[in-house]
Amino acid sequence: MLKISVIDTKTQCRMVLEGKLIAPWTTEFRSAAENAVRDLAGRELLIDVKNLTAIGEDGKAALQQLMRPGVRFVCCGVFTRHVLKQLARVTPQKEKKA
Repeated sequence: MLKISVIDTKTQCRMVLEGKLIAPWTTEFRSAAENAVRDLAGRELLIDVKNLTAIGEDGKAALQQLMRPGVRFVCCGVFTRHVLKQLARVTPQKEKKA
């Protein structure tokens, strides 16, 4: 099971994920993330993964798609920190245009 909480403020949209980021709940996360990105209006998107207990391959792919400027991740613990570092290493960083 996956619980997704969205907390909107003037400066950021915070998505708090709790439980398991695995199929079939990855689809729900992708949908919620797309909605959040679409409604940012210049705010920062913060993905809080501190309370994830499992991340499947499709969950990793969903997180990796969100790794771009303007999106930050909050994690704690060895597991989530390790997964995010691995994903960041293989995510090509888009160059900023001058």
